[in-house]
Amino acid sequence: MAAIQVLKMQEKIALKRVISLPLLIFYGVGTILGAGIYSLTGKIAGISGIYAPVSFILSAFIAAFVAFTYAELSSRYPQSAGEAVFVDQAFGKLWLSSITGWGIVFTGIVSAGVMAHGFNGYLNEFFVLPEVISLLIYVIFITVIAILGISLSVNTVALVTMVEITGIIMILYVTQDSLQTLSVRWYEFIPPFSWDIWQGIVFGAFIAFYAFIGFEDMVNVAEEVVEPENNLPIGIIMALVMTTFFYVLVSFSSVLTLPIEELANHTAPFALIIKQNSQIPVSIISFISLIAILNGALVQIVMGSRVLYGMAEKGIAPSIFKNIHTKTRTPVVATLFFSILLFAFAVWFPIVMLAKITSFVLLTIFALVNLSLCVIKLKHYHDKERFFVVPFVVPAIGLFLCLGFLLLQFQ
Repeated sequence: MAAIQVLKMQEKIALKRVISLPLLIFYGVGTILGAGIYSLTGKIAGISGIYAPVSFILSAFIAAFVAFTYAELSSRYPQSAGEAVFVDQAFGKLWLSSITGWGIVFTGIVSAGVMAHGFNGYLNEFFVLPEVISLLIYVIFITVIAILGISLSVNTVALVTMVEITGIIMILYVTQDSLQTLSVRWYEFIPPFSWDIWQGIVFGAFIAFYAFIGFEDMVNVAEEVVEPENNLPIGIIMALVMTTFFYVLVSFSSVLTLPIEELANHTAPFALIIKQNSQIPVSIISFISLIAILNGALVQIVMGSRVLYGMAEKGIAPSIFKNIHTKTRTPVVATLFFSILLFAFAVWFPIVMLAKITSFVLLTIFALVNLSLCVIKLKHYHDKERFFVVPFVVPAIGLFLCLGFLLLQFQ
């Protein structure tokens, strides 16, 4: 009996498979919406002007190719630290897998830092605190939820995603008169053949691309997803389709409703839209925005800690990150490490710089992931396919678009 107890104590504590397909979709939609609509819509309008919707559409086009690449790779290799696993399967280079994994962790930290600034902006609609204090509240709250367990985290994300969608519907409702003018003003959104105009659109799209990140977070909870080989591809594609629909509508409604300069300079643009176009208390949309941003940040901290866990499992990160708490079944040390760095980045860097850094690093990783799928397809050309598959041209185009998008930033 004693021997059996010793063996049980020595058994590895694994992550818990509790994420169903509906929860997975909400998980993806929640992080994408929280990251983009509630934090960056005004900033992108300030860069792209009235062509902000075009920037969102351009970003969605590029994101679609990357998302389909992720869909196949996640079906082939449903493991934590997804990108590091994908690169390892393609190239078998430990140093390259390590750089990729740490790059994803870094983007998660910086991404949550962007949301931290959005949180501070909407919190000011209720009461004003020193920015450092509001950022500390933000970090502590999401850290506690993430540590308490994946079930609580994912169910919280699902519930809050419904609240986020309610907020978006509210914005679309109060701006419906402006949206209706699109039928006669549509030609205003067709950019002329001018490099000066398109440079603003492309740069805006570069920032807007940050708003689409989230589908890659989904692959990093693969070991907690039920039937990941089937559910991950469906979840990734559904999340991207739903969020693209919301982004395009909201970007049109925003630039049609508010002057561009006013939209760009306000720290809580949705609150301003509600205030100027309805009798609905501003506090309602401000509260929804706060919750949405917390939701997106929660997904980032869950994702980042799982990447650290997966990397530790493969020996490319400190082994302490693979420790799983016996009761919560979460990687507590990895979560705390992520949170500390998140607070530091949120305090030190402004929102647009954080979003630009995130987009640059992610586009580099996305290019590498697309290249990885190209190599894997060539290596396993005769393999019997038992998973979700996309044509070879998809990762090839995705690679070309990501590299081209990166190069344009240096023009």
